[in-house]
Amino acid sequence: QVHLVESGGGLVQPGGSLRLSCAASTSIFSVSTMGWYRRAPGKEREVVATITPDRYANYASYADSVKGRFTISRDNAKNTVYLQMNSLKPEDTAVYYCNAKAPDYTNYWGQGAQVTVSS
Repeated sequence: QVHLVESGGGLVQPGGSLRLSCAASTSIFSVSTMGWYRRAPGKEREVVATITPDRYANYASYADSVKGRFTISRDNAKNTVYLQMNSLKPEDTAVYYCNAKAPDYTNYWGQGAQVTVSS
């Protein structure tokens, strides 16, 4: 069983920055594709960013709505994935979920971190 714990959410003004962290409980992290998803009020969950494991060159992909503003990264030594969010907009307000897709395609999810962008 893999446990994912997010941290770093909160309230920020438009144009501000936040960094989300997600710590995994096991070393399966290093061979998993990691991702961040979000669910805004009244909307479906959507993918924000994903990053492949080292053997696939840590390829990062982003939703069009966050390209150029968000950066996903991973630290395998710490079993942690990050999401640096800059130039935040009110429409980025959502609960952000960490995801691990293991090599056997099992999905693991964190409990979610609230991000609110408001003045």
